[in-house]
Amino acid sequence: MSEALTQLAEHLTLKRPQAVIAAEVAFGELNVEVALSQLVQFIDFLKTDSSCRFSTLVDITAVDHPERPARFDVVYHFLSMYQNQRIRVKVAVREDEMVPSITPVHTAANWFEREVFDMFGILFSGHPDLRRILTDYGFRGYPLRKDFPTTGYTEVRYDEAQKRVIYEPVKLVQEYRQFDFLSPWEGAQYVLPGDDKAKA
Repeated sequence: MSEALTQLAEHLTLKRPQAVIAAEVAFGELNVEVALSQLVQFIDFLKTDSSCRFSTLVDITAVDHPERPARFDVVYHFLSMYQNQRIRVKVAVREDEMVPSITPVHTAANWFEREVFDMFGILFSGHPDLRRILTDYGFRGYPLRKDFPTTGYTEVRYDEAQKRVIYEPVKLVQEYRQFDFLSPWEGAQYVLPGDDKAKA
């Protein structure tokens, strides 16, 4: 299998040299880093080329690297049921850049791109309906960015007196996650099973 993926990497590098920045086989999958400007054409080639035939889009996600100038990696996973192979395509994107939508090539990309936009704030140019898909209307921030606070910015609760949902700023009644490493919360007045063994 690894030999077939190595041959596929060579084929892609030969046929699309302007698109492929790097290619390597790792953990039984081919990873290809692609230039942003060539993304749609490259993915179309993966789908239509007789040696590839990656007709199934499995997932689109992203990885946040806040220390890099190109902050995000947008990651595409494809499956070729014809060749029984998988490929991972990565493209590096700056925070102020837009990624071209691949919905003209794979209609399944529609909701995947909306999810990446909702979680990371990455914009997809040419997307037919780019709006949040998992978070609520009026949600602030992008939850999978590494600078997003683990508590979020607002909390939502149902107010019985007002008979409606209330949005409030997050207020923590104690220092967040200050563990004493013996019981779940610092200052707890009860003994958990196994705490007596820690003293022995």
